[in-house]
Amino acid sequence: MVRNSFRHGGAVLRALALALALAAVGTVPALADAPTGVVNVNTASVEQLTRLPGVGESRARAIVALREQRGAFRNVEDLRAVRGIGDANLAKLRPFLTLKGRTTLSVD
Repeated sequence: MVRNSFRHGGAVLRALALALALAAVGTVPALADAPTGVVNVNTASVEQLTRLPGVGESRARAIVALREQRGAFRNVEDLRAVRGIGDANLAKLRPFLTLKGRTTLSVD
């Protein structure tokens, strides 16, 4: 039991050392580059939608097309109807999505 604890602790230390080394050489993105704010999927333009993590122009156009075809999104889960947006992608996008109010998302 004690021996396994030492192995686990060593792995944690190695992972921490690797993360610190990567951060020192700039391969880990800075937190300042993380998006802040929200995108109103019921009013956002294609350009605004492309600010979302993992949403390129093609997917943004598909979101706008679906909105124009079906009307306003009633909940963010409606985005699953867009090709390429499944449960995993929606989970990543959810913190940046809103159905009301202004689009405030910015990428520094």
